[in-house]
Amino acid sequence: MQAVILAAGMGKRLKDLTRDHTKCMVKVNNVTLIDRMLHQLEKLHLSGIVIVVGYQGQKLIDYIQTLEIQTPITFINNPVYDKTNNIYSLTLAKDYLCKEDTLLFESDLIFEDSVIEALIDDPRDTLALVDKYESWMDGTCVKIGEDDSIEAFVPGKKFKFDEIKNYYKTVNIYKFSKHFSETYYVPFLMAYQTALGENEYYEQVLRVITMLDNPEIRAKRLNGQLWYEIDDIQDLDIAASMFTENQDEKLSLVQGRYGGYWRYPNLVDFCYLVNPYFPPQKLVDEIKTSFEKLLMQYPSGMRVNALLAAKNFGIGQKNIVVGNGAAELIKSLMERLEGRIGFIRPTFEEYPNRCKPESVVSFMPGNEDYKYNAEDLTGFFEDKDIQSLIVVNPDNPSGNYIPKIELLNLVEWTKRKKIRLIVDESFVDFADEAEPSFIEQEILDSNEHLYVVKSISKSYGVPGLRLGIMASGDTEMIKNLKNDVAIWNINSFAEFYMQIEEKYRNDYVEALKMLRAERAYFQEELNGIPNIRVIPSQANYVMVKLTNDMTARHLTQNMLVKHNLFVKDLSGKVSGGQYLRLAVRKKEDNDKLIEALKEELIERNRA
Repeated sequence: MQAVILAAGMGKRLKDLTRDHTKCMVKVNNVTLIDRMLHQLEKLHLSGIVIVVGYQGQKLIDYIQTLEIQTPITFINNPVYDKTNNIYSLTLAKDYLCKEDTLLFESDLIFEDSVIEALIDDPRDTLALVDKYESWMDGTCVKIGEDDSIEAFVPGKKFKFDEIKNYYKTVNIYKFSKHFSETYYVPFLMAYQTALGENEYYEQVLRVITMLDNPEIRAKRLNGQLWYEIDDIQDLDIAASMFTENQDEKLSLVQGRYGGYWRYPNLVDFCYLVNPYFPPQKLVDEIKTSFEKLLMQYPSGMRVNALLAAKNFGIGQKNIVVGNGAAELIKSLMERLEGRIGFIRPTFEEYPNRCKPESVVSFMPGNEDYKYNAEDLTGFFEDKDIQSLIVVNPDNPSGNYIPKIELLNLVEWTKRKKIRLIVDESFVDFADEAEPSFIEQEILDSNEHLYVVKSISKSYGVPGLRLGIMASGDTEMIKNLKNDVAIWNINSFAEFYMQIEEKYRNDYVEALKMLRAERAYFQEELNGIPNIRVIPSQANYVMVKLTNDMTARHLTQNMLVKHNLFVKDLSGKVSGGQYLRLAVRKKEDNDKLIEALKEELIERNRA
């Protein structure tokens, strides 16, 4: 068996990175794509490797000759690489295709060894490697029958988003038998190029062949093996975190993205906190029906969006401001706070990160569950001369919750002390208490020193919309915040969501019930795992302490690298031990996490 690699393209989308060399010489984790691929092929003990070069061809040849590859390499030059597409490059290698069985690659791919092994180990002699379509993929897709027959090739022009559940993406790695190349592929390749020209793609030839009664070629489905196609600098950034062999670096790169994890195949995110049971499908479908209008028209300004938010939360328009996520409003508010500011630690760091270190006064609960109540706070801050106090309730990451009646005592205390009280109730809907929110007109009107922050993203499961609100009886402060943020600070999708959300209140109530039940199950299962201790939570996450000698970072690495589960490492945020924060997801995902934790904390300890 031999390999054929198509490496003639210019890689224009990589811009400066391909100004002086071809795309396959771009580096991922300091190793070029072609270096990695050739050393992977070297392990297969192939009879030879044929590489079609074009753009910066001699530079690529000179570079490859420095790699000390023992497998014989033959280079074919495509002198018209800038006027042709890959059908012409493959035509130049047609004689080699007919000599023996062939593995065909495009040179802009990066993949695990297991990807090639899946192809080699399959006894079928002619295969197209495919993977279930994901939103980050681009290019030719196929539809596959139960017997792995390729029922249709779907080029970009015929791609239908309402059929993506039926699509598989071609990985651009193939296994052709000598018989298939001689009998089918090369004759059709030549005929297709003669009829339609040299500015076409070789996949189109396969599309024609699959229309035959017995096309011989079948699809080989991947099952979680990692691969990525490098087309632009964002692809390079993703690939760097996916394919680094350094576990610590991999974790740091993934953590540093702060979202966008849909681009990581099969990754389950237990780090970021949302409602897994809301929104219902009907709400999503309603947004879809208006997608074109929302995409192509301006949203309303701040005044209208404040009106929508006021309607949804049952308070006055002058008492509420809408943010591009709660983070936008937190930033704007914190810039206006003067003097010393009280915090409970550990907490959501977005607040203290917006303060001068010398202004921070921190209360730390003196117990292993990080529990505290309103009386603890008033006792600690009584003589601390603070001008503002920030309470996240339930707290993040501990999940500690102060019941509403107790928190009202804190509201009264801060009022007497002339202290501004900021209550972040982004997770309060998940608490077991009925009617826990402070966003009530009577409470706001009676307490102008109170500011209530709420993240719509976290409570309602729509983080992509970036929605948050702040409510207060201090209408002057609300007015100032509205003037501070941009007039179009949220997009049309977020506005439309606020417009229709009220119709789905019953669904929301049911979603909260399901979350509370799943949280109880999740905590019970976690409690059954040796070497961790669960801190009781009233939020949609659970903080756990490791009680063996494993560090939180090491366990977080293992969960990511070995199990494709992303959890929150609290190293540096919580003192006095090694802690993780685990989001509550649906049972299927939670069970995966439970089993992975058992494997890491029980079986590996036995070994």
